[in-house]
Amino acid sequence: MIAVHPFSATASTNQAHLRIMETTDLHVHVFPYDYYGDRAVDTVGLARTASIIGDIRAEATNSMLIDNGDFLQGNPMGDYIAYERGMKEGDMHPIIQAMNAVGFDASTLGNHEFNYGLDFLMKSLAGADFPVVSANVVKEMGSDPTKDVTLVKPYVIQERTVTDGAGASHAIKVGLIGFVPPQIMNWDRRHLEGNVQTRDIVAAAKAYVPQMKEEGADIIVALCHSGIGSADHEEGMENAAVPLAMVEGIDAILTGHSHLVFPGPRYDDFAGVDSAAGTIHGKPAAMGGFWGSHLGVIDLMLERDGNAWKIVSHSSEARPISKRNEDRSITALVESDEAVLASVQTAHDETLAYVRRAVGKTDAALHSYFALVADDPSVQIVSQAQVWYIDQMLKGTEHEGLPILSAAAPFKAGGRGGPEYFTDVPVGDVAIKNVSDLYLYPNTVRAVRVTGAQVKDWLERSAGMFNQVTPGEVDQVLLNPEFPSYNFDVIDGVQYEIDLSQPSKFGPKGEDLNPTADRIVNLTYNGAPVDPDQEFIIATNNYRASGGGSFPGAKGDTIVFEGPDTNRDVIVRYIVEKGTISPKADFNWTFKPLAGTTVLFDTGPKAVDYLDSVKTLDIEPAGEGPDGFTRFKIAL
Repeated sequence: MIAVHPFSATASTNQAHLRIMETTDLHVHVFPYDYYGDRAVDTVGLARTASIIGDIRAEATNSMLIDNGDFLQGNPMGDYIAYERGMKEGDMHPIIQAMNAVGFDASTLGNHEFNYGLDFLMKSLAGADFPVVSANVVKEMGSDPTKDVTLVKPYVIQERTVTDGAGASHAIKVGLIGFVPPQIMNWDRRHLEGNVQTRDIVAAAKAYVPQMKEEGADIIVALCHSGIGSADHEEGMENAAVPLAMVEGIDAILTGHSHLVFPGPRYDDFAGVDSAAGTIHGKPAAMGGFWGSHLGVIDLMLERDGNAWKIVSHSSEARPISKRNEDRSITALVESDEAVLASVQTAHDETLAYVRRAVGKTDAALHSYFALVADDPSVQIVSQAQVWYIDQMLKGTEHEGLPILSAAAPFKAGGRGGPEYFTDVPVGDVAIKNVSDLYLYPNTVRAVRVTGAQVKDWLERSAGMFNQVTPGEVDQVLLNPEFPSYNFDVIDGVQYEIDLSQPSKFGPKGEDLNPTADRIVNLTYNGAPVDPDQEFIIATNNYRASGGGSFPGAKGDTIVFEGPDTNRDVIVRYIVEKGTISPKADFNWTFKPLAGTTVLFDTGPKAVDYLDSVKTLDIEPAGEGPDGFTRFKIAL
C-alpha cells in the first residue's frame, strides 16, 4: 500500500506538495552487480533505486527526479566504454541510457565526469534526455561569473505544473543550478589544463542565484556535487555545502561527493547542520549515499502567495535499497526495474567478457584485509608495477639513476564501503577484473622528484591513518575513521617504523596539526639512514602528484614525468610480461614496538583465512566489530 505523504494529504487551496528525489555518485552502477567480485549484489544499482522511485512518486502529488553527479566513471563498465568500446558521435553511454529509461529531470557534473577527458564527456552527455548543469566549470572567464562561457549550462529554470490540495493546476518555475569541486583542475589536470577553469562554488552561486530569481525562478535547488564540511567558507573549498546553504535565494540543497547519507547521525556535530531535521542552515538537504544505495528525498510544502510560491514547511530523508541484518546478511528491500536492466543489457554482457579476460597468473593471494596494519601483497604488486614502468620511462633522461621509490595505497580496505569491501584475488589466473579490483581508479602514472625530507613528511602524512596510543594501555582503537584508506600511502623502496605513541603531524585533510611530531622513525634506504637532502623519484599517480590529498612533495610542482598510461594498464602490462607474479610483502614498514600496549583493528570477516600472511604481527581475533566487521587485537 502506498501511504500518501502528509504534505499531499493536508495541502489546501493554493498549497502544493513538491517532492524532489535525488541520486548521487552512481559511478556507472546500473546493474546490482559487483564487477570486481564478478557476482550479483543487493546493495547497489540504479535499476534497484529506480524500482522505488515509482512508489515514492506515488506518495507525492508532484515530484522531480535529479541526479547529483559522478555518474560516468567508477566501475569496469565505465572503463570498458572509455578504453575498449569508445564513444563516437551518436553513441549512447550505458549510464545515460539507464538514466533516460528512469526519467531524470536534470543532473549536474561530478568531479569524476572529467576522468576520461572533455571529448568523451561531451559525447556522452549528448545522448541525455535531460539537461546537465554546472555553474563553476568555465571555458572562458568573464568579468564576473554571469559573463562566463561555461562548459555546460550553469543552470536551468524548468516550468512545471503542480496540483494543489483542491485539485487545481498552477505553474511553477523551479531553478536548478549545479556545482563541482574546483579541485578537478588538479585531479584531472592533463584533461582540463588549458581547456577549462573553475570558480569557487559559493562565489558562482552568489552571482547566478539573483539572476535566476530575476528570470522568474520560484524556488531554487542547488545540485551540489560537494560534501558537507566546514561551515566557514574558504576560497576554492572542496566540500562547500554548508556555506553554500547560506547563499540567499537557495531553497534546498542536494549534496554528494562524500559517499555518505544525509540526513543521518554522521553529521551530528557539524556546525550549521541539523542531522535529525535534515537541514543545513535551516534549509532542507539530502545526500543519497552512493552507487544507488539510497534515494535522497526532500519534501516541500509550497504555498502560493499572489503570483509567487514560498516554502512553508519541509522534510528530508534518505531511502535505502537494502538493509544489513543482525547476522550480517543483507536483505534487498526492492527488486530491479526490468526496463532499466534491459536498457544496458548489452553493455553489461560486454563488460563481463571484458573483466573476465585473463592476463597472467599469481602464485600468492592478493588481498587487502590487513593492508592498513602491515605491508600488503595487494599494495606490493601496484608498487612493483609502477617502479618497473617508471624505470623504463626515465632511461635517457636527467633523472636516470636516481633511486626510484613507489607510493601506493589500498583502495578497498573496508571503511565506508563495508565489511565486504576488500581486494581478494586467489592464487591462479589474474583477469582484468582482478586488476580493476587492485586499482579502482583510472588514474595515470606520474613521477615526482623529491628530497629525503619530503619522503619522510609524505609518510608522516600517511601515518595520520592511526590514532595516537598511550604506551602500556590495552585495547585502544587503532584507526582514525576520518582518514580514508586511499590516503594511506605506503612508500616501497625505503624501510621505516611508525611510532604510534607520537601525535600525528598532519590532519585527515593534510592540514598541519603538530609541526614537531615525529611518527616516522628509523627511515632508511639500502640500510643507511635517509639523508634529508638526498633526492628520490617517487612513482605515483596523477591525483596524488597534482596535489590530491595534500601530501608534502606532491603539490604539482615536483612532477618530472607524466605518463600517457593508466596505472591499471601498467599493472596489466607488468603481469603480462612477468607471466606469473609473486607479490609477497617485503615488510618494509612496521609499527615501533610499545611494551604492554594493544590496539584494536576492524577488518573483513574473511581476514581470518589470511592470518598467516601477517606473521610479523602479534595479532589475534577479538570477536565481532560493528556493522559486520571482524575485530582483531594487535600487541605492539
